[in-house]
Amino acid sequence: MSYRPTVGIPTQTLQAIDGIPEGLPASWVMNQRYYYAATEAGGVPWMVPLLHDDLETLRCVYERLDGILLAGGVDMDPTIYDEAPHPRLGNIDPARDTVELALARWAIEDGKPLFGLCRGLQVLNVALGGSLHQDLDAEYPDAIKHDYFPTTGFGRDYLAHEVELADDTILARTFRSRRVAVNSMHHQGVKRLGADLVASAIAPDGLVEAIELPSEEFVVGVQWHPEMLEEKDPRTRDLFRAFVDAARRAAGR
Repeated sequence: MSYRPTVGIPTQTLQAIDGIPEGLPASWVMNQRYYYAATEAGGVPWMVPLLHDDLETLRCVYERLDGILLAGGVDMDPTIYDEAPHPRLGNIDPARDTVELALARWAIEDGKPLFGLCRGLQVLNVALGGSLHQDLDAEYPDAIKHDYFPTTGFGRDYLAHEVELADDTILARTFRSRRVAVNSMHHQGVKRLGADLVASAIAPDGLVEAIELPSEEFVVGVQWHPEMLEEKDPRTRDLFRAFVDAARRAAGR
């Protein structure tokens, strides 16, 4: 059996999620679909605790990982990118912000493969000096509907719109197409692109839907949720495999 690289997937704070009853013990949780997607692509998923107040231990965890997968979740704290909170800002998770920004910056510095999904794209963008629209309806006048949330009756695999892929990018090579239909469960998006990033997918309204670092082997962020599509879309499965294969190569195995 070939070497199976270890893929670190940070958790989130339970109490940052809407609808969590008071009185439950402080906990770290994460949707299991991300772990299954990494496993099915040949990786060994590893839950990363939010050790925001112990970066020395977090670094020790990081050094045992071959790749980093940043999952979806609540909004980032806009003060990180020097903006005041908008009235439509959702819940935030400061501990998760600290941990994921550290992991993203370490991975980029070390050339370790990094794959950001939905919020994960936003973390990657902010880690490299970019900023976000805190609410697309309020701040992006030409926005199409992007918030097809399960809480409003849409399946997590509902294909909401297409994106156009840029030439000579990991996404274009993986999907072997100029257009791909994607699901959409977000109310924020890229405002100012981070340093050295390129937009590798664009929505019909012009919103950046994917970003890449072209100088790196695999630093990719997508605004959609491919973990909900990879079981029925072979090209999406290939995207996870490309990430895991890059992690294997980075490990020298």
